[in-house]
Amino acid sequence: MSIECPRLAAMNCHHRFYTLESFFASARDNGYDSVELWTGPQHFFMDYAQNDPVDRLRELEGRYGVKVIGICPEQTNPKPNNMAAASPEARRRAFSYFSRAVDIACEVGANQVVVTSGWAFLNEDADAAYERSVAMLRRLASYAGERDMKLAIEALQPSESILANSAADMRRLLDDVAEPALKICLDTGAMARAGDTIEGYFELFGSDVVHAHFVDVQMDEMDTHIAWGDGTRDMAADLKAFMEGGYRGILSVETVSGRYHADPAAADHRSMEAYRRALESL
Repeated sequence: MSIECPRLAAMNCHHRFYTLESFFASARDNGYDSVELWTGPQHFFMDYAQNDPVDRLRELEGRYGVKVIGICPEQTNPKPNNMAAASPEARRRAFSYFSRAVDIACEVGANQVVVTSGWAFLNEDADAAYERSVAMLRRLASYAGERDMKLAIEALQPSESILANSAADMRRLLDDVAEPALKICLDTGAMARAGDTIEGYFELFGSDVVHAHFVDVQMDEMDTHIAWGDGTRDMAADLKAFMEGGYRGILSVETVSGRYHADPAAADHRSMEAYRRALESL
C-alpha cells in the first residue's frame, strides 16, 4: 500500500497511580516513540489560570527519547471544563482552559489538541447547549488556527454527552462550526458504541481525520477503551481501514479502564505486541 502503517502512541490515563516519569519510561521500554498527554493533575496540572512548567515535558522527552505528539485536556463531566458551559463565568473559564491547552501544545510542538462537544444537563434544552458548544468551538478553533495548531474533536458516548455521539453528529458539528482548524479525532471506542465504522468516518471526513484514539472494544460488556487483545476488534483489519482511508496521523492507545491501574505498563506492552503481530499480517 502507498500509505505507511500509522504508528502507535501511548497515553497516560491508566498510569494515574504512577508518576509521569515512570509513564515516559514505560512508553520507551515498550517500544513507543511518542505519547499523547492526558492532563490529569497528578501528571500535568492545568486549569484556566495556571499550568505546570512545559519545560518538565521537554526534559522527559529528551531523557526518554519519546515525543509528546498531542495534548488531551480533561473535559468530561464531572470535570468543570465544559465546551457547552452555560453561565458567562463558566464559559470564560472554559475558554481560558482550552486556549491554555492550545498554548501548551504549541510550546511542546504537539500536532493537535483533542476536544469534544462538551455536555448538556439532561433537564435543559439540548439544542441550546449544542449552540453554546458550536459558539465555543468556533472561538477556540479560530484561536488555534491563528497559532497554526489543530483541534481534533472526538465523539462522546451517550453516557458522557447527548450532544455529539455519531459520525453524522460530528459532520453536523464541523459544518456548523465552519473553522478550518477544527478537525476529527476518530475514537474507535465511541465509534463502535455508535455503530459507526472506520470506513464510514473516512467517507464523511476524508483527510480531516487527523488523529485517532485507537482502542480495543468488548461490546457485550460495553467496555470501549481497553488494551488490544482484551476485546474483540481485529487490529489488522482496523489498521488496513485507516491506511485505505489515506490516514497520515498517529494512533493513540487511550486505555482508560480501571483494570489496568495496578500494572499499566503490561497493558501498553500487550497493545504493542498486538500491533507488531498485526503488522506482520498486512
